[in-house]
Amino acid sequence: MKLQANFLSALTLFLAATFGTINAQDNNVNTEFGVKGGFNMSNLYGSGDDVDDNNILYGFNAGLYATLPISDMVAIQPEVLFTTKGAEFEYNNAFASGSTKFKLNYIEVPLLVRVNVTKNFNIHAGGYASYLVSSKVTGDGSFDFDQEIDRDDLAKFDAGIAAGVGVDFDPISIGVRYNYGLTTVGKERTVAGTTYTVPDAKNSNLTLYLSYKLN
Repeated sequence: MKLQANFLSALTLFLAATFGTINAQDNNVNTEFGVKGGFNMSNLYGSGDDVDDNNILYGFNAGLYATLPISDMVAIQPEVLFTTKGAEFEYNNAFASGSTKFKLNYIEVPLLVRVNVTKNFNIHAGGYASYLVSSKVTGDGSFDFDQEIDRDDLAKFDAGIAAGVGVDFDPISIGVRYNYGLTTVGKERTVAGTTYTVPDAKNSNLTLYLSYKLN
């Protein structure tokens, strides 16, 4: 929780400083607003483990964005998205076979620095903070089930770093972005003097997105 609080505080201070800087810039540089959506390939990774291609859960994201120029090349890009994350686990043994999907739905707020390398190509990086709005676990195969998970049993906030590239075809842009979670999905608990976190895992998400400029 301390890491989450520090990360959110840093984002808030950065955003406040950014808007102060933007207000001091040339007013001839236009602010851009638009809508965006994309295809998610999410996963969970444990403490000390590397992210791999196993257990990928497919999902989506959708929301709004703004591009706030600082100069012709550099801009700040805040977004507000609904995004799905989680992982899918497959099993196949002598007793049963099938898959279990662990689904997490967030309201996510990325805050990115965007650099226009050329007129039609950009790179962007920054951080994100998310709030868990719902979660469930479903099973297909030998055991079929669909069970909501009480949000109080999981960490309600997630935070991490994000980076990606985009190609602009005014008013449409396409790109790819990777989010690397820094906080655990599970909530820390202490039982009989022992502290543990379940699930002791963090979010990982690769997104292919499409955006449309409204102004």
